[in-house]
Amino acid sequence: MAQNRNKYLTLFLATLQLSAFTFGGGFVIIPLMRKKFVEKLGWIDEQEMLDFTAIAQSSPGAIAVNASILVGYRVAGVPGALLTVCGTILPPLVIISVISLFYAAFRDNAIVSMAMAGMLAGVAAVICDVVYTMGKAVFKLHRVLPVVVMLASFAAVRFLNVNIILIILVCGVVGAVDSFLRGKKQGKEEKA
Repeated sequence: MAQNRNKYLTLFLATLQLSAFTFGGGFVIIPLMRKKFVEKLGWIDEQEMLDFTAIAQSSPGAIAVNASILVGYRVAGVPGALLTVCGTILPPLVIISVISLFYAAFRDNAIVSMAMAGMLAGVAAVICDVVYTMGKAVFKLHRVLPVVVMLASFAAVRFLNVNIILIILVCGVVGAVDSFLRGKKQGKEEKA
């Protein structure tokens, strides 16, 4: 019982801390969640985090909240998911509430404007790190299909202006068919 309580507390405090001190949205918080839950705590593995990120991105809602739900559920079931959601949404809720009270003063403040512009550079650097780290993980799979899908998706969005929803749907179908065929092949190998 005490071990569960400690795990719940760690989940809540970890997501609260990540959410409170991370600016830039879901793409910024994902590598920090990876570092905390994969590298430091070892509660989930690298491939699971990659899968959670893909699911979080393709699900409706904020990426950070979706990822925290998945991590919390994986680590501690429904109570874990509820705690990580609370830990993730509490800091932005408080910050936005305070800012809304003083919006007029913040809107015209030159120092606040410069601080926000400086944060954009940091956010861009973190997003580049996410792309590099996750792209490297895809290449480590030693399979051609994930690499082709990743490059084709990038090309479709960047050069052909294909709607992202269509790309998500197509990637979901390709992934489902691939998983089905690999499972079928694995089942035949186990019977043989």
